[in-house]
Amino acid sequence: MTSTEFRIGGDLGVRRLGFGAMRLSTDPGRARAGALAVARRAVELGVTLIDTAHLYGGGANEELLAEALHPYPDDLLITTKVGVARTGPGGEWKLDGRPALLRDQVDQALRRLRVERIELLQLHRIDPATPLADQVGTLRDLRTEGKIGRIGLSEVTVDELGRARKIVDIASVQNRYSLLDREYEPVLAACEASGIAFLPWRPVAWGEAGATAGIAAVAAELAATPTQVALAWLLGHSPVLLPIPGTARIDHLEENVAAERLELTPAHLERLDRLYEAG
Repeated sequence: MTSTEFRIGGDLGVRRLGFGAMRLSTDPGRARAGALAVARRAVELGVTLIDTAHLYGGGANEELLAEALHPYPDDLLITTKVGVARTGPGGEWKLDGRPALLRDQVDQALRRLRVERIELLQLHRIDPATPLADQVGTLRDLRTEGKIGRIGLSEVTVDELGRARKIVDIASVQNRYSLLDREYEPVLAACEASGIAFLPWRPVAWGEAGATAGIAAVAAELAATPTQVALAWLLGHSPVLLPIPGTARIDHLEENVAAERLELTPAHLERLDRLYEAG
């Protein structure tokens, strides 16, 4: 039977099926009320891993989660990301991993999330204009100072992961990955070998019509939805995969969380793998 739990960094226990908060609206009025309700329902359903980022509204998403969920349940992990800022020409978003900026964004996240320590802090992207050692080294220093518990990376290659691990322990990787999108399979293999959590973003991505039909066929056999099949496949594919599907609707959230109870047989897994291999 597929395990439903994972210990990030070897000690921080979470349920493997998490929630991505990016789609939650931070606009005032009914949209915000709906977003607060979705976040609260996720916790009611037993979700213990919620992913956000400074990029999501310049910290507004972090503030929304704090409004919805603070004081937090003891078993809830809210992980956030830093390293993207409005520092481009004209104030547009750009990768920015300068140490002073990373420190400032971590301090902002601590204030917005109303916590004294971020148990898992991820570098949203590696900034090619700043030495990797400066970026990861800053996060290492923040961990030493007690502001960060564990450090993760996002959208990295095997080589980048290896270089970062020479500087500091890496507890998680957050790369794009799904049943039909496996560009980062080598990174997943590296994470498996070292017990590093892999948080696939865009975990449900549909490809060619034939592949979609194949997923729908498996779903029909199991009285499930194609989305549930895609999420169940991730949970069964590797024990280090921690999917974080996002939604702004409670019915979709409940559908996603229910995927944890869907058991795919070896025959189903083989059929689904063939869809990717034929793509």
